[in-house]
Amino acid sequence: MAAVLVSVALAVLAPLLWLSVAYPLEDGMMVIDRAARLLLHHGSPYLAADQVTSWLSYNPYLPVMTLFGLPSAAGLGGLAGNSGVWIALGTVVPLAAAFWIALSARGDHPFYPPRPGTHRGCPACRRDALLATAVAVASPVIGLNLAVITTDPPVLALILLALALAARPAGTSRLAGAVGAGVAVGVACDLKSTAWLAVPVLAAMFAARDGVRTAGRFVAASAVTALVLVAALAPAALTSLRGADALVQNSVLFPLGLTHDKTPAESLLPGHLLTAMGTAGHVVSVALLLAAGLGIAISLVVRPPRDVTAAAWRLAVGLALMFLLGPQVRFGYFIYPLGLIGCLALTRESKQNAAAGAEGATAVPAAGFKAGPGGPGPYRPVKG
Repeated sequence: MAAVLVSVALAVLAPLLWLSVAYPLEDGMMVIDRAARLLLHHGSPYLAADQVTSWLSYNPYLPVMTLFGLPSAAGLGGLAGNSGVWIALGTVVPLAAAFWIALSARGDHPFYPPRPGTHRGCPACRRDALLATAVAVASPVIGLNLAVITTDPPVLALILLALALAARPAGTSRLAGAVGAGVAVGVACDLKSTAWLAVPVLAAMFAARDGVRTAGRFVAASAVTALVLVAALAPAALTSLRGADALVQNSVLFPLGLTHDKTPAESLLPGHLLTAMGTAGHVVSVALLLAAGLGIAISLVVRPPRDVTAAAWRLAVGLALMFLLGPQVRFGYFIYPLGLIGCLALTRESKQNAAAGAEGATAVPAAGFKAGPGGPGPYRPVKG
């Protein structure tokens, strides 16, 4: 634990604080701060099409991302008003909650079996959740993005939280898990469009595992959460055609490279290389992206994931394909598939449970991300 905490301090906290104090804000943070000021004064975090003067005039993020800029817009200075610091906090909290839920619900510790409905009887689970959070934050996948302040870590953290909630045991807790997962995904989808694929993937998983009604509750919770947040953080987008057009121009068309001003960011990914060839290449890139989306949709119908592990893998593969083929995508977006795979590794069934079984105990399937053939359920050693 001491080694991991030192890693967090040196790999994340030190560079984050240094860059926040010694260097000007990155372009993305400037956009978020401007969006917060626009929201406070005009009811929308987006500039209208006739107000756009360059690619920096666009705000490619969705309304919830504006929350990270509100402290600065409210007049706070220094680290308290730095949107990058708030993004780091907005990543660590849901990430810790995801590991807490996944590892505590699994409860594969023979000496500290969890009590029904509570995690207080599992101090080893608390230790493992803290350790997993620290390892994830210090890892290059998340640590680098936090240190240089990018906007993807909180989106990934909320997706992981949704997966942990979706793996709740059968019964009333699973129903609550579907609604909780819907709320978490709804918030993530209102941060950035990269989270949108999680909705159909998790909906297919709920339908295959728990039935259509549970999947419907998940989708309804996601949609209601997203609409409520848009109404609260971009009311002009729902009350006027001008506001709705600004939302679409900024958060949908600009990321796809379909606006007059385009981002100067470059990468060697196939989709971007095709776009660099001109209009024909851009059309091919968008067509391949749509084809990949159609292929993912067909796979969800023909062979839907039946547990959270399968859903996480399907989401990781789908996102990787979309990032490879998208016209305006950078290598940094691969934080999502890498983060999903890393989370599966950190929450997989430990060997401790297998050792307990070798001594005469059997275990039922896990309630974490790793589910067995009988469906998720808490691990508890059973003598005999």
